[in-house]
Amino acid sequence: MTFHSKPATFVSRVSIKVENIERSIDFYEQVIGFKVWKKTDREALFTTDGQTVLLSIEQPENVIPKQGRTTGLYHFAILLPTRADLGRVLGHLLRIGYPLQGGADHWVSEAIYLADPDGNGIELYADKPSSTWRWANGEVAMSTEPLDVKGLMAEGKGGAWHGLPLGTLIGHIHLHVSELKRAEQFYTKGLGFDVVNRYGSQALFLSTGKYHHHIGLNTWNGVGAPMPPANSVGLESFTLMLPDEAAKEKVAAGLREIGASVKEENGLLTTWDPSGNRILLQVSP
Repeated sequence: MTFHSKPATFVSRVSIKVENIERSIDFYEQVIGFKVWKKTDREALFTTDGQTVLLSIEQPENVIPKQGRTTGLYHFAILLPTRADLGRVLGHLLRIGYPLQGGADHWVSEAIYLADPDGNGIELYADKPSSTWRWANGEVAMSTEPLDVKGLMAEGKGGAWHGLPLGTLIGHIHLHVSELKRAEQFYTKGLGFDVVNRYGSQALFLSTGKYHHHIGLNTWNGVGAPMPPANSVGLESFTLMLPDEAAKEKVAAGLREIGASVKEENGLLTTWDPSGNRILLQVSP
């Protein structure tokens, strides 16, 4: 079983809105280490392998800054192939002096947190071997412990930073939602995810195939938080990759059964969670 390919359903791409497209291109190239695949005056697509788009950014007309206390993006998480890769990224960020928001050992992974120039949250992380994850009653044990910075830096030594390596993926996405119960119904009964960890009464984590999480949901911006305006900085959409056409049909039926809006165009399904987060659904090639 792989966590980011068939037969899993996983996040394959994230699309965000920014205030200044050129500033953001510089950030995602020079600080994060993506390569520009294609760009226009108002949009840029990023890749690591020259073929697969992992991130797209756009500058909306009449864009306004990121709005506080709304639903939308908490962070998107970039999964690096190895711990050494994460160590090299950390060394690079420290060398250039980019402000970090923190780091953590989550038992299942090690992570570094920062934000882009517009306040869009980003996690850079590497998984620990899945054989070491601790499961009980269908839930995986996760925590927030201090990051072993010295060990991570030592692991990354001996290799220069040359941007994000081949094999980098979007590992998961974490969202602000207005209400957890409705969100849980949408992601489980509608999209077919399993709840794999509950973090008190304000957050939960979901996955397919016993990954530690492909989706995180929280109400930390307040229960009943409103959607942000369409022209504000933040999440535009994220894409879920489904394993096959049968899975797509099952998801479409599940979404309609719970009353969610589903649109299909050119083989691509579009839906919105109860908090207004836009989701694109496509089938693995």
